[in-house]
Amino acid sequence: MTTLRPFTCDDMFRFNFVNLDPLTETYGLTFYLQYMAHWPEYFQLTEAPGGEIMGYIMGKAEGHATNWHGHVTALSVAPDYRRLGLAAKLMCGLEEISEKKAAYFVDLFVRVSNTVAINMYKNLGYIIYRTVLEYYSGSPDEDAYDMRKSLSRDVDKLSVVPLTHPVRPEDIE
Repeated sequence: MTTLRPFTCDDMFRFNFVNLDPLTETYGLTFYLQYMAHWPEYFQLTEAPGGEIMGYIMGKAEGHATNWHGHVTALSVAPDYRRLGLAAKLMCGLEEISEKKAAYFVDLFVRVSNTVAINMYKNLGYIIYRTVLEYYSGSPDEDAYDMRKSLSRDVDKLSVVPLTHPVRPEDIE
């Protein structure tokens, strides 16, 4: 049976193979520890019966007023465990936490080339809110989609009215 549980400091020694994917951002140790300290409820993982980490999600709550929202910083599932619905399960958990925190929406950034992830997010009810030019650095830099899903507090769905023009990373609030 798959277990969904909070990410712990000990997991830092066991999750690297989940990040061995060119579409997954890998951060420094202090970045992960900051998320565990500030938003532990948003840092979850799925674990196989044998104790292997199958995937994880890392996020936070941010913004103010009608921009108060849950944000997905990273979502990754190990290659051996893909196509089992684990990413959707992790996303659902983050959305539930955001609902409890009275957020208006959940957002995330995804590479425009990552069509598998984009389609999954669309199937989960997310829309492409805007394009962020050259969000991901590389050779060449790559644009990102800022995808959003409104939550129950956003009765009029104002947080998911798409912008008609792209923005630059420095223009993001």
